[in-house]
Amino acid sequence: MMTKGFAAPEAEHAYARARELCQRVGETPQLFSVLRGLWQFYNGQGAYLTARELGEQCLQLAQQGHDAEHLLEAHHALWTTSFLMGELPFARTHLEQGRALYDPRQHRTMAVRYGHDPGVCCRGGAAVVLWLLGYPDQALRELHATHALGQELAHPPSLAFARMLTAIAYQMRRETDAAHEQAGALIALATEQEFALFRAIGGILRGATRTALGQRGEQIGQIRQDLAAVRETGSGVLEPYFLGLLADAYARDGQVETGLATLDEALAAAQGTGQRMVEAELYRLQGSCLLTLPGTPQAKAEAWFQRALDFARRQEARSLELRAAMSLSRLWYQQGKRREAHDLLADVFAWFTEGFDTADLQEAKALLEELA
Repeated sequence: MMTKGFAAPEAEHAYARARELCQRVGETPQLFSVLRGLWQFYNGQGAYLTARELGEQCLQLAQQGHDAEHLLEAHHALWTTSFLMGELPFARTHLEQGRALYDPRQHRTMAVRYGHDPGVCCRGGAAVVLWLLGYPDQALRELHATHALGQELAHPPSLAFARMLTAIAYQMRRETDAAHEQAGALIALATEQEFALFRAIGGILRGATRTALGQRGEQIGQIRQDLAAVRETGSGVLEPYFLGLLADAYARDGQVETGLATLDEALAAAQGTGQRMVEAELYRLQGSCLLTLPGTPQAKAEAWFQRALDFARRQEARSLELRAAMSLSRLWYQQGKRREAHDLLADVFAWFTEGFDTADLQEAKALLEELA
């Protein structure tokens, strides 16, 4: 899994054979590890309904056996899959339970037994989930904890997870320099350890941050190349997110129609697999791209912004709701609907209690002052 990717066919074959042997010999303590391995395969492949079912089987086994280590890994499986499916409150519940169970001294050996440390994954997953839910300061604390724990463990696969999750969290916070630094560190580690999947993911994240920093052109080709490398491993994990980054790079480069086609691909992947973590942001980007195309009716873009707003609200993804509200408010302001624009954004902005130094909240505050 580490060298070829979590959805490598050889991994599925090995775990399926192990499961067959478990069924042949009857009740055996190895069954949990086998189900957990199959969960990681299907989760990596993007088969989230199957992955969630396996995670729930792991949780049931752990509860029946009163095994704290198994319980931690079962929550690990369920927070990961529910996070990717965009079930954010459910993911947060499992993350909190995992954090309560995890002890770095007691559970250090789990990184070797299961491939990576559950504490690193828990802290990193919490950094992304808390940001999406609208808690940027809490997310930042988890982000720092992820980095520190990854460094302390000195376990290369766990450190790769730490680098990947911190890069994603920084990118979502629009802290591009920090995201770029973490992506570069991920590439260096993955190259040294021959982690094919992480090497490709690092390349996508570094290419995306470079385009955000103004270095476009060849970076788009590099993102496409690294995305193809991810797919070669059989992985579907984070594909809608990665395609969204590529679409944004196209739009920044003036290739808006190609960006829209890439967003169509991203939305198809999100809806086809159930990986809906960033679906609201994909809708918002669709509206933004349409606004830049000459002759496109504003009503068409407005519909996408409204869809982004509604979807983010259903997910309780407050940070994505804020971005959608800003895009819709700007459009309404241009249409002369100043009061409606102000009231919409003011209502969303008022919910936040932290993170007022982040780029999104500063931008929202400035826009509210303009609309007042």
